[in-house]
This record gives sequence, structure tokens and C-alpha cells, in this order.
Amino acid sequence: MTTDLYFSMNPDTSTTIDAFLENKEEICDGVFEQFEETLGRIPFILPILRERPDAFAFNGLGDLYTFNPESMGRMTAELIAVAAAAATGADGCLKVHIGAALKEGATREQVRDAIAIAATIGKTGILGGAYRVMRDAIPDEE
Repeated sequence: MTTDLYFSMNPDTSTTIDAFLENKEEICDGVFEQFEETLGRIPFILPILRERPDAFAFNGLGDLYTFNPESMGRMTAELIAVAAAAATGADGCLKVHIGAALKEGATREQVRDAIAIAATIGKTGILGGAYRVMRDAIPDEE
């Protein structure tokens, strides 16, 4: 199998990628198993993403490594995911990551506070941008 990319790639790199992708189905299965173990379920987007196993093998592994950083524990990572999901309005992700945070030992209060922090940062983002426009449109009264 040859990696048929629309751009030119170093032949050694292409060979390495091809060798990796020979095991893409097993890699995808492993990613699914790990997500189910970590999150307690398979998020609905994963089966759709897996329809492209070549891309999912890379992206799924990248996501797993991102969600399991060496620099912090699983509970902290899940609380960050809760805050990010809340801030972006990703309600499905929020539900999944609240469950995962609780599974990792987070309390109701910690989940609540992660959401409150996300909301506060979101609010300041709105206020900062809007007040800059207001300041430029309406000069200060002196």
C-alpha cells in the first residue's frame, strides 16, 4: 500500500506511515476500547470518524494522548474537558466528560466550579471584545 497523498512526502516517512496504517483496524479497535474505558462510553462522533480509519488511527491516538497528559492526573484532565465543553456549548461532550470526571473521583462541587470558571472566562471574553468596540465608538466623557 502506498500513501496516496496530494502532497509530496519524504519516502522514508511515507514508508513508516504505510507500515503504521497496515494495522489501522486494530489501532481503531484499541482506540475505541480505551475511550470506552476512559469515558465509560463511546461518544457518538467516534463511529462516524472511524468511517475514515486511516485518519481515525492518527486522530484517535492523538486524542487519547491529549486526554491522558503526563503532566496531570485524569481527574484534572476531565475537569478541564468539562470546562472546555461548557465554554464551547458542546452539551454532548459536557455530559460525557462530567461522567468521566465523576468516575475519576471529582465531586459535584468540583464539576460545578469548573463550569463556573468556564462561564466567567467566557463572560470576560464577551465583555472585553464588546467594551473595546464601545470604547472606540463612544469616546470617554471627560
